[in-house]
Amino acid sequence: MQTETLSEMSTPTLARTTYDRLRADVLSGRWQPGRKLLMHELREHYQVGASPLREALNRLASEEWVVHSDQRGFSVAQATQAQLDDLVSTRIAVESLALAQAFAKRTPAWEEKIVLAFHRLSRTPRSVGEADYEENPEWERLHRAFHLALLEGCGSPLLLGFCEQLYDQAYRYRQLAARKAYKRRNELDEHRAMFDAVMGSQLEAAQRLMAEHYRRTAGIFFEAGATRASS
Repeated sequence: MQTETLSEMSTPTLARTTYDRLRADVLSGRWQPGRKLLMHELREHYQVGASPLREALNRLASEEWVVHSDQRGFSVAQATQAQLDDLVSTRIAVESLALAQAFAKRTPAWEEKIVLAFHRLSRTPRSVGEADYEENPEWERLHRAFHLALLEGCGSPLLLGFCEQLYDQAYRYRQLAARKAYKRRNELDEHRAMFDAVMGSQLEAAQRLMAEHYRRTAGIFFEAGATRASS
């Protein structure tokens, strides 16, 4: 009886942990778009039983990170150029609005948070390895913090929540393009340009630089996809 109670208590935690790990691996590109997710392979990789794994997969399917078919089981959602173009356009429109509202409500506290976020990001290497790209989790955390700091001054939790959702979707495409972009793109210079425009109270320049920043990622993703298709 005691064993059953402990098992019931641990199941939600295990399912959540499995969900977090699987979601991170889908977004980072460990499980490539379109890849079939075989239950026996996932059970071995994550060292979990079928129940928490299926719960995690169903949740990811409801969020459209994976696709479920009665005939084919689960697979990673596709990542296409058309989807990315739609995402980039939406993100530019939404974040331009948030940035404009932040400029209108400008406060010293907002500026200080941006300064600190940029300082921390600028001192952190993009990749764990120097020769080849290997994701640096600390850079990713600070990168997210910098982009959200630029927008937090808008003062709208609803708008910021939407921006965070769009960031998570964009993260997946960035990871898929990262190996192609590494060493040929200076992201620090791009972030510094946005930082300087915001701190210099240049709204139009900040919005333009932000849009160029996102479109550059989309262009690299397209090139990476074309390279894979021709190889």
